[in-house]
Amino acid sequence: MHSPPASDPTRWRLVRAITLVLLAIWFAVTFVATFFARQLDFIWFGWPFGYWVAAQGALLVYLVLIGAYAWVMGRLDAALARGAG
Repeated sequence: MHSPPASDPTRWRLVRAITLVLLAIWFAVTFVATFFARQLDFIWFGWPFGYWVAAQGALLVYLVLIGAYAWVMGRLDAALARGAG
């Protein structure tokens, strides 16, 4: 399969936009949700719900972000390779 040129400005604009969106989601999960997790003071499986949001939920979101980035970048590279070839 032929890959798109590395210096393609359209590709880098799309990559930058995708990265910024995913970083915004990362920021919201890491800082915003964790900050407000203290207000969630009910017990969930023997632990405060804020603990689960900060410790367990964030890890799941990070895994989804990594998978989404890999999937989107694979589709982007394939689409640009079809267009270039």
